[in-house]
Amino acid sequence: MEITQGIIRRLNEAGLKITPQRVAVMQTLCKLRMHPTAEELFAEVSKTIPGLSPTTIYNTLDTFVEKGLIKRVKTDADVMRYDAITEHHHHLYCAVSDRMEDYFDNELDEMLSAYFERKQINGFKVSDIRLQLMGDFSERKTTQ
Repeated sequence: MEITQGIIRRLNEAGLKITPQRVAVMQTLCKLRMHPTAEELFAEVSKTIPGLSPTTIYNTLDTFVEKGLIKRVKTDADVMRYDAITEHHHHLYCAVSDRMEDYFDNELDEMLSAYFERKQINGFKVSDIRLQLMGDFSERKTTQ
């Protein structure tokens, strides 16, 4: 219930009408945390909202991106995924499993910012740095 109230508050603050579809899409994005595709979201949300159309999912995602509620993340495999975490962070991406995880590292952020302050790019102002680190999760122990 608390999650739903938070979602409703965020939608209201973004000036969006509260609909069951919008709430369900945002709930699912927050729950999955795996940066789902629109198709994965459709499959999951349509379990709770019968008759939902893929177009509704795409339109809802586009609206959420426009309002800054979520971000699009494109993988190396050219797959568009969606991220409910809008705070600054990077991603770990495994091409073998097509799995993506959030990666937060303040030390890395500070190092990159300092680097580009020292070494400016002629005619280009860096406003944001987002990395997608590519590797393989197979080395990770599955203790979760």
